[in-house]
Order: sequence, then C-alpha cells, then structure tokens
Amino acid sequence: MEFPQIDPVIFQIYGPIALRWYALAYLIGIAAAWWLGVNRAKKPGSIWTPDEISDFIFYGFLGVVIGGRVGYVLFYHFDLFIANPLYLFKVYEGGMSFHGGMLGVIAAFVLFAKKTKKPFWSLADFIAPLAPIGLGVGRVGNFINAELYGRPTDLESTPWAMIFPTDPEKLYRHPSQLYEFVLEGVVLFILLYWYSAKPRPRMATSGLFLMGYGGFRFMVEYFREPDEHLKHMAEWLTMGQVLSAPMIVLGLVLVVLAYRKPVFDVAKTESKNKKKAKSN
Repeated sequence: MEFPQIDPVIFQIYGPIALRWYALAYLIGIAAAWWLGVNRAKKPGSIWTPDEISDFIFYGFLGVVIGGRVGYVLFYHFDLFIANPLYLFKVYEGGMSFHGGMLGVIAAFVLFAKKTKKPFWSLADFIAPLAPIGLGVGRVGNFINAELYGRPTDLESTPWAMIFPTDPEKLYRHPSQLYEFVLEGVVLFILLYWYSAKPRPRMATSGLFLMGYGGFRFMVEYFREPDEHLKHMAEWLTMGQVLSAPMIVLGLVLVVLAYRKPVFDVAKTESKNKKKAKSN
C-alpha cells in the first residue's frame, strides 16, 4: 500500500514558524471536546456549567501542551535534555508524550477542582469521555507526519503495510498510528460516551478510561516501532507498555472502589433541584 504524499506543513509563516497538520489536529480535538463538553454540561442533572467547561478546556490545553512536551523529553529523550536543556523548548521539532500530557491534565484537574470547589473525580469523570477525540485526531497527525510508525512486516500478512518516507530502512511497516486512531480514538470514545450517558458512580468513568487507554496502548505497542535509543528493552517490553501497565491497574482499582461505595453526582444534583422546587 502506498503512503499518501501529504505535506506535514499546511503553510509556512516564517522560519520554523508554520501551521502544521499535527498542530491543526490538536486544535480540532480541543474544539470538538469543548463543543461536546458544553453541550453535555447543559443537560439536566449536570453539576457543571458551560462556562466552567469552557474555562477548564483552557486549563486542560495548557496541561496537555506543557505536560506532553515535558513528558516526551523526560521519558524518551532525557539524554538530549541533559546535553542541551534548551531542547525542551524546541517544540517546532515535534515530540509530545500522551503519558506526560495526561499528568499535565491531572494537574489541571487539581487546580480547577480547587478553584470551583467541586470534587476532583467529578471533573475527571466529565472530561474522560472527551479525551479520545484529541487522542484520535492526534494519531492522524502522527500519520501525516510519517512519525511513530510501526514495526517491519510483509505485504502477505499485512496487505495494508506501507513504506514511510521518513524511514531510513525503507521497509514495509505497520501503520500503527492508524491502529491507535481506531482503538484509542474511535473505539474508546464510543465506549466511554455510551458508558457515561447514564449516571455512574464517581471515579468509574475515569477508571474505565485508564483501563481502556492503557489496554489499547499496551496492545498497539506490539506493532509500534520503539524509539531507537529504547530498542534494547523492546524485545520483551517497551517504554509505552511500562507507562501503560500502571494505568490499567489504577483504572481497575478506581472502578472497584467506585462500585464499592457508589456516589452519584447527578442523583445528588437532581435531589437538590427537587427540594428547591418543593420549597418554592
């Protein structure tokens, strides 16, 4: 299968400053998450207002960008950072880590929950179904950039395998970015959106997200080419799997705890609204 020739740069502004498909994918993901979040906040029983969700999207954007970049440098290219600390700021060269971005978003959760004086897990449960949108479009951006491609394969077992223009070996490889788009983006979004459509115990949706993403990422790592400097551990375990395994365990723990002593935010809100209506 031939790799589609798509210029990663939509248009050049000046020097390294340009609008790239990867950046546009992030903007589309954020805009879609904002639109969907605002609409869900308007539904009866929501403890969040559209304005609060709009404010959080800004917090979350900063968390994704800062955490994603810092995580990428620390998890995957710490040697380059030690040699040149300014490498951290060379965002125009690419490089973002989901696991780092998630830690950044968690920090944003903590700050925003304190600001609004609402439970941390209520915010996490509300945002979790929106996250796969950004994850999915981000993987499409990776594919257009011809980066983070898969391990070598052959056309007989993988008819959709392709040669990526950035691959110095010019081998047929798994388009693992598209595997992640389908699993971490489309499938995970459908699963979480369906699950969260009804009242669930606090922490349950967040736990399902952690298990879903961690599980899908762990699976795809078997098809994804490890970073060059990490290939020594790829024979039995990759860095992506090392970072995803704790997510699966933590997600399972959250779901178990959620159903052991269930707390329903929507039910509480509706109960308060009924009491107010009776008093009036």
